[in-house]
Amino acid sequence: MLEKFYDVIVVGAGPAGTTAARFAAEQGVSVLVLEKDRDVGYPVRCGEAVSKDGIEPFIQPDQKWIASTINSFILISPDETEVKINFSRTGYILERRIFDYELGKLAAKAGATILTKAYVYDLLRENGQITGVKFEHNGEPKEVRGKIIIGADGVESRIGRFAGIKTHTKISDMECCVQFTVSNINVNPNACYFYFGTKFAPGGYLWIFPKGNDSANIGLGIGGDKAKYRSPISFMNSFFENKFPNIPKLTMISGGVPCSFTLEKIVKDNVMLVGDAARQVNPLSGGGITSGMIGGSIAGEVAGKAIKQNNLNLLHEYPKIWHQRVGKRHEIYYKIKNAIYNFSDETLNSIAHSAIKIPENERTLLSIFKIALYDKPSLIFEFAKIFFY
Repeated sequence: MLEKFYDVIVVGAGPAGTTAARFAAEQGVSVLVLEKDRDVGYPVRCGEAVSKDGIEPFIQPDQKWIASTINSFILISPDETEVKINFSRTGYILERRIFDYELGKLAAKAGATILTKAYVYDLLRENGQITGVKFEHNGEPKEVRGKIIIGADGVESRIGRFAGIKTHTKISDMECCVQFTVSNINVNPNACYFYFGTKFAPGGYLWIFPKGNDSANIGLGIGGDKAKYRSPISFMNSFFENKFPNIPKLTMISGGVPCSFTLEKIVKDNVMLVGDAARQVNPLSGGGITSGMIGGSIAGEVAGKAIKQNNLNLLHEYPKIWHQRVGKRHEIYYKIKNAIYNFSDETLNSIAHSAIKIPENERTLLSIFKIALYDKPSLIFEFAKIFFY
C-alpha cells in the first residue's frame, strides 16, 4: 500500500535510480521509487556493454542477464583496417531487461517500494519548499510527500528542470544515437567492434556488440553538431546496405546521450540528480550504466545519512564524493574525446596502420592511445594515470 510520506522519493527505476534507492533503504529510511514505464528495465535504451569490475561492487554476475562475455575489442578505421586488442579485464553485454529487474529486486529487498506506470509531472511545493511530487498512476492524479527527491529520470530530467537546475548540454556534447538489435549475424561472439570515421559516424563511433545466438546490438552515435547535416539513421542504413543488406532487425531505439562534464550543480535544496540526469555518462565511450550506479550509490548513501541525522546540508557531500571518485576521470575522458573525435579520416587510418605493427600480444588500449595522442603528451600522461584506476 502506498504511504502518504517517504523519507526519499526516487524518480526513475534505471540502474542509477534503483541503486540510489537500495543504498538509501539499506540505512533504514523509507524509500519510494516511481517509474513511468510499465516495467522496470523496459524499454531498453542502451548498448548494454559493461565491465565486470564496474558492476561487481553492486551485483554479482549471473548468467541469466549476461548475453555474452567480451575479451577483445576490434577497432576499424575509415579504410577498414582492423586492429584487434585483447581486453585485459572481462566485459559483458547485458540483457538489460533482466539486469535492471534484478537491480530493482535488490532495492525492494532492502526495503524500497517500487511503483510502475507512475508518471511524475511536477514537484509539490509548500511555503516555497519542495515537499514531494505529483504523479499520474493508472490515469489518476496522485501526490506523495518526501524529504529528499532523487531525479534518476534520464537525460531529459524533468525533476532537474522542475527544481531549477540548469540541465542544458551543448549540442556538440550530445551524441545522437540509433541502435538496432539484429539476428542471423556472424561476428566474433566475444569481441566488441568499433568503427570510426566520417563515413561511419562523424564525431562518434559505430558499434557492434554481440549478444550470443547469432544476435547483436548494432548502433552508432554522432555528434549533435554533425546530425544537423545528416541523420544517424541515414548512416545506419548505409552501413546495413554495405555490410549486412538482408539482416533481420528485431528492435530499434534512438535518443540522445550526453557526453559532457557532469552538471555543474547536481544538488539543489533537497533535490539530487543521478545517472544521465546528472550527466554522469563516460564522455569518451558514452557508457553510463556503471557510472550511473556509482552516482546512485553515493547519492543514496548520502541521502540516507542526511535523513538519519536530520541534516539536509549533508546532501552537498554528494557532488564532492562523486567528483573525487569519478568526476575527475570524466573530465580527462572529455578532453581525450574532443581530441580523438575530431581526427580526420587520414589521421585515423594512420593510427590504425601504426597500431597493427605492434605485435598482438603487446597491443593494448594504452599503446593505441599513445599513438593517437602522440602530439598531445599531456593527455597521454593524464590518460595513463587513470587507465588502471
